[in-house]
Amino acid sequence: MFKRLIRAIKSIFSGFISSMEDPKLILEQNIRDLNDQIPQMNENIATVKANMMMLQKEVNKYEKRIQDLTAKIKSAIQADRDDIAEGYALQLEQAKESMSSSKEQLKFAEQAYEKSLKVKKAFVREKDRKIQEAKEALRASERAEWQGKVADAMEQFEVGGLDQTHDEMLNRLNEQTAKNEARMELALDSIDTETMEIEANAEKLRASELVKQFKSEMGLADGVEEQEKKVGKQIEIEEEESTGEKDKGKTVGKKEKSKS
Repeated sequence: MFKRLIRAIKSIFSGFISSMEDPKLILEQNIRDLNDQIPQMNENIATVKANMMMLQKEVNKYEKRIQDLTAKIKSAIQADRDDIAEGYALQLEQAKESMSSSKEQLKFAEQAYEKSLKVKKAFVREKDRKIQEAKEALRASERAEWQGKVADAMEQFEVGGLDQTHDEMLNRLNEQTAKNEARMELALDSIDTETMEIEANAEKLRASELVKQFKSEMGLADGVEEQEKKVGKQIEIEEEESTGEKDKGKTVGKKEKSKS
């Protein structure tokens, strides 16, 4: 029961933490953490190198001491002072042991320094690779986010935005235009234009007869016949033009109906 309770508590907190995690922010933090590890690594390498240099100095110091003790032993032997030579010999033996230990430590220090340089080189190479991957993933995330926004805008545009309003307004205008054209045709059909034209021509003929009578009374009979011909031709031209415009209007109206 206790294990099940612990597992349930872990699952609750794990789900809560997972919901809080932002991959983009975490990758950016990982890049900063990787860059921050370089100074610490350099400090560790500097410590290893300092230890190596210290051991190198100890080895050099023991080598000089061994040379000095060796010279003193030889001098004491030449002076028949074996007691002094024995004291120097013991010191020489200790110096050789210390130098041997220092050389051994120096060997390991040099190996540790070389290894730390290799580790740093490998770490920097891996760091650069991971940072490059993280940057590419962040750029891809930004592109995907921008594409998602564009897709949302396009969906709104097509479904409930300008596209729908545009089509609706076009349909309304076309419907209104077709209604007005139909009303115009009905109005034209309801008016007896032929009767109006006949009446207008009759008025012109009556006026012409009146002018003819005046000219006859004034003794201008020749001009009367010429005037009658002109009036007759004018009436024929106007009748042809009115008939052609009427036929043209009906044809255009039929085309507009078919389009709508």
